[in-house]
Amino acid sequence: MFIQTEQTPNPETMKFLPGRQVMETGVADFTDAEAATRSPLAQMLFDIDGVQSVFLGEDFISVTKTGATAWQVLKPMVLGAIMDHFTSGAEVLLSGSEEASTGNLTDDEYSDDDVDEDVVDQIKELIETRVRPAVAQDGGDIVYKGFKEGIVYLHMRGACAGCPSSTATLKIGIENMLRHYIPEVVQVEAIM
Repeated sequence: MFIQTEQTPNPETMKFLPGRQVMETGVADFTDAEAATRSPLAQMLFDIDGVQSVFLGEDFISVTKTGATAWQVLKPMVLGAIMDHFTSGAEVLLSGSEEASTGNLTDDEYSDDDVDEDVVDQIKELIETRVRPAVAQDGGDIVYKGFKEGIVYLHMRGACAGCPSSTATLKIGIENMLRHYIPEVVQVEAIM
């Protein structure tokens, strides 16, 4: 098995491409070892000292390290864990565990009841077709959380979470695109 690696815009996150499907549908984001109990793969990765978070995409695994750990030390251990997992034939997510997130989950706190559903549908469509594929190439994901008073609220995951260039991605890339196509959009904000 040959596993490719790619650096991401986030220097603390590396993208691992095992050359096979990782997630059948959706994505899975594990921010700590406790959250990884439903994924044998994520558990193996969290067993490595220095792994801070794990993000599973369709055909990639993004691993974020703690700042004190060097990639030259961590990378061989992560590669070994990924190879061991896939050669063992174990499931990526345990059967019966909660389903993977497909994105576009709304949060009532960030949604306006009086908003035009056509506008929300346009926002979601642009995020799904233009934004999410682009950020997946960098090992991350962006999820729509709501639209209220002209502000689009997005949640950044994987390599996007904590990335130094995420503000530029949000403001220059996503905000400008959404404002161009949807005049009702005034700005874009990241939420946790």
